[in-house]
Amino acid sequence: MPNISDMIENYLKSIIDKNKYGYVEIRRNELANMFNCAPSQINYVLSTRFTINHGFIIKSRRGGGGYVRVKKIPLEDSVDWWRNILDLIGDSIEQQEAVSLIKRLLDEKLITSREYKIMESVMDKLDLKVERKLLNRLRAELLKSMIAVLCTESDALDD
Repeated sequence: MPNISDMIENYLKSIIDKNKYGYVEIRRNELANMFNCAPSQINYVLSTRFTINHGFIIKSRRGGGGYVRVKKIPLEDSVDWWRNILDLIGDSIEQQEAVSLIKRLLDEKLITSREYKIMESVMDKLDLKVERKLLNRLRAELLKSMIAVLCTESDALDD
């Protein structure tokens, strides 16, 4: 059974997917009332599941008529989607961020579920006895290498 955060996330994503412009505007308090939870729960979902790494931009307007706009940024609209991903990875990446990026590639149908499982496994199995900073740099390099292979395979298929 999904938890409240999963339900809020799924609800917002379903609204975004139905909107031809790829966004939703919400009021935290109204959404909290709908799910019978505290507004802080809404903040938690927005700040952890609708990040740039997950492919979303959040814009909020304070005040009486305030709202939060959550907009999806599709990767496939970008000719060089892989460069955007490489920029997001940077020189170092935590395991959770890496898995989120890989999940985004799957959601955008840029990789298959099999590729997702392989890539996720590599990110998960990095349990080496090395300093965390070095481990995150190694994870970033491995992820970049896997994406480079995917881009090469994708380009070969286009020819």
